[in-house]
Amino acid sequence: MQPVATFELILALLAAAMALHWLAARARLPPSAMLLVGGGALAFVPGLPAITLDPELILVVFLPPLLMDGAYYTAFGRFRRHLPGILSLAVGAVIFTTLIVGVVTHWLVPQLPWAACFALGAIVSPPDAIAARAVLQRVTLPRRLRALLEGESLLNDATGLVLFGFAVAATLTGAFDAGAAVVSFAFLAFGGAAVGGMVAFGFMFVMKRLGDGTLFVASATLLCWAAYLAGEALHASGVIATVTAGIVFGWHQHVMMPASVRLQGGAFWRTLVFTLEALVFILMGLSMRQALGRVGGINEVLTTLAAPVLGVVVVVIVVRFVWVFGSEAILSALRAFGAPAAMPLGWRQASIVGWTGMRGVVTLAIALTLPEAMPGRDFMLITAFAVILVTVVVQGSSLATVIRLVRPVDADPPAPMSLAAAEAAVARAKLAAAERDAYSTDGQLIHPQLLETYTARARATERFANDADAFMDDIRPHFDLMLVAIADGRSELIRLHRDGQIEDEVLHDLERDLDIEEMSIVFQRGDAVTR
Repeated sequence: MQPVATFELILALLAAAMALHWLAARARLPPSAMLLVGGGALAFVPGLPAITLDPELILVVFLPPLLMDGAYYTAFGRFRRHLPGILSLAVGAVIFTTLIVGVVTHWLVPQLPWAACFALGAIVSPPDAIAARAVLQRVTLPRRLRALLEGESLLNDATGLVLFGFAVAATLTGAFDAGAAVVSFAFLAFGGAAVGGMVAFGFMFVMKRLGDGTLFVASATLLCWAAYLAGEALHASGVIATVTAGIVFGWHQHVMMPASVRLQGGAFWRTLVFTLEALVFILMGLSMRQALGRVGGINEVLTTLAAPVLGVVVVVIVVRFVWVFGSEAILSALRAFGAPAAMPLGWRQASIVGWTGMRGVVTLAIALTLPEAMPGRDFMLITAFAVILVTVVVQGSSLATVIRLVRPVDADPPAPMSLAAAEAAVARAKLAAAERDAYSTDGQLIHPQLLETYTARARATERFANDADAFMDDIRPHFDLMLVAIADGRSELIRLHRDGQIEDEVLHDLERDLDIEEMSIVFQRGDAVTR
């Protein structure tokens, strides 16, 4: 395909992804499910060129920024508090799934070597960060569940990649060293964390000295790929390096990033993440065409491979419930014997954790890296696609319904201070600064309007903290009038520009001020704003 034709195809796919995303919103379905199904349907459109995905390129292009986005917004306090539970899912559940899927696969397909069966288990074992993020950001979960699931999605890819590497090596060489596998995993994990931390601090050292908002945003964007590639180059885990860099940068950005850069970077990053998520799911759907062609088409799959493939899909879903509820039983027993640190989730929360095992781009990319000489390669590819399709479409689409039916309980204690109380504390700090500097050295009031403004704001936030509902009933008409005034001001500004009375620079400067003022009012009024 010619380069221009390739670019045109990418643009067409992006347009299709936007249309499918819109349809998903109209149908109240997860966009990931709609994109995956839509991509699979587009793959069979006559005349559409075959899409060949380079697995290493897919991982490098798509995985780092999407991992960075999840890590950047990670609630680090809850992540650290629930790290044992996160590791249970990200390491224990992945290893357990790999073993059980391997055993069941060998029972279903006896001619497939044991190591190849475990390679398939490693392919389908890690729930995907991108698929999980695409679904979880559209549902409301208790804080502990969200911390567990988001933390799992950030760390489990490394476990699956390590297990897959050893399983493939064992299949092709006939040798496996358990001790070497443990040492390798430890090096990948701790080495990746060290590399990610060093890359993040190095980038932040440079960012502080750039003095340009655009360069700051560009550097922050490059951080994810720098951490991932550095980790891989040093034979550590690029996944863990990226996650570590994202957590470190997300923790420090509050004090090192100017407000204007944060607004600019947030808007750019949301657009980038949306584009990458949309493209990766539609590309996964399109790539099914070639996989089906390798095994003789859909009829061949249905007649010869349907039973073992369906068996693996069912095992992948069931084994997660076995691990989750088995862990629940152990935690309950420990708590009954007097271990206060053991905190079982409860059957409601455990049911949701069991149902959130969506697979995605990592499973696809690992499957596509299977060597041509790998026994059962085509069967493994088709199985990987089936697992992705069923978990994303069925589990992802029904997750909101499951949450509504199960009604999970948020047992994780909230922080002692509410949003309203925090706003009141910030307003008091502002008022203290105004009271301190509103008077000259001889005691004369030199900033009366500023002092009056901050005093009124502090009193208003105190009222809001004491009785939010009553306060909002009184203040909402005030905010509405302010928004109307801003809209009229913007109309007048545009009229002046259209009549040639002001320069473009004046238009942009004043429009930016009005936009910031409007967003401030929207946030104060409590309207929902997309992150």
